[in-house]
Order: sequence, then structure tokens, then C-alpha cells
Amino acid sequence: MRSEVNVTVEGQAFSFSLEGREVLANEVARNWLDAQFVELECEPIRASGKLLLADKVVAIAREAGARRFADAAWGTAFAAAASAALGKKTVLVDADALSVTY
Repeated sequence: MRSEVNVTVEGQAFSFSLEGREVLANEVARNWLDAQFVELECEPIRASGKLLLADKVVAIAREAGARRFADAAWGTAFAAAASAALGKKTVLVDADALSVTY
């Protein structure tokens, strides 16, 4: 099974292969996502304020924008964290449509 994360943001598509990379521990991945959520000053997507893990991934992608994903190192770090935290080898993040699919 292939291991990759695809992100669509600001109408641009980015693909990050995780083949051959060491899988992050779930806690390490969640901590990285938490730090990015705070650093990028993300807001919960749901009006209730409830923040699901998938929502956090989408919010980070949306706030990061195409500029951050163009940086291969940051994009790959995001992909590794998202994949490990969500527990899925293949993830599609559509920040424009506010969705995550596996």
C-alpha cells in the first residue's frame, strides 16, 4: 500500500510521498500538529468550537496556505504528522472544501 498525503489549498495541489520514511509516533505527530495550530493562529472550523483531529489537520492546511506547502520540508513534516496522527497511510486534505478523506 502506498503511503502519501495529498493536499489541495488555494486551488493548488501538493503531493507528499511518505514511502521509506519512519512513521512518527502518534504523540509526536499530535504535538507537532498542536504546535502548528497555535503558531498559525488557527481557529476551530465548527461553530460549536469542538475540534476533531481531522478538523485540526484541515485548519492547519488552510492557514498554512500554498506558500508553506511549496516548502517541501514543511509539507513533508505536515504530511508525516497528519498521516501518523490520523492513523492512515493515504490521506487527502482539501483545505478549500474543508474536508479530509482516507
